[in-house]
Amino acid sequence: MATFNLNINGKNQQLDVDPATPMLWVLRDHLNLVGTKYGCGIAQCGACTIHLNDTAVRSCQLPVSAVGEQKVTTIEGLSENGDHPVQKAWLEVDVPQCGYCQAGQIMSAAALLKKTPKPTDDEIDGAMNGNICRCGTYVRIKQAIKTASTL
Repeated sequence: MATFNLNINGKNQQLDVDPATPMLWVLRDHLNLVGTKYGCGIAQCGACTIHLNDTAVRSCQLPVSAVGEQKVTTIEGLSENGDHPVQKAWLEVDVPQCGYCQAGQIMSAAALLKKTPKPTDDEIDGAMNGNICRCGTYVRIKQAIKTASTL
């Protein structure tokens, strides 16, 4: 066990955990931030996507010891009221089907738009590659990202 001081969703958190503990489990089990989902556990599906200093990363393979002083943002911290442009566009386009992948999809899309406010189709495909939706809502996801880029 080791003590870590983390900045998560703008709040400082102090935790005593094994340094190898993946951030996904720190968030879900230690901080009760359960919006970030466990999918494959090998960073291939994107359900566990969070932001580390505004960059989308897979939390299931990110050890807490690698976070340091970087700012962590989860789906709960993306906006206080669920009114981030990506979240608003998700509702406008009616993206969710089963919803399981949505938090990871939204976090990847938000990171893309932060760095590339008006992405091309190829840029959207590249940024969202690796976020798997078992329901196949990819067309609506792309449309929502385009909509969010106009909000």
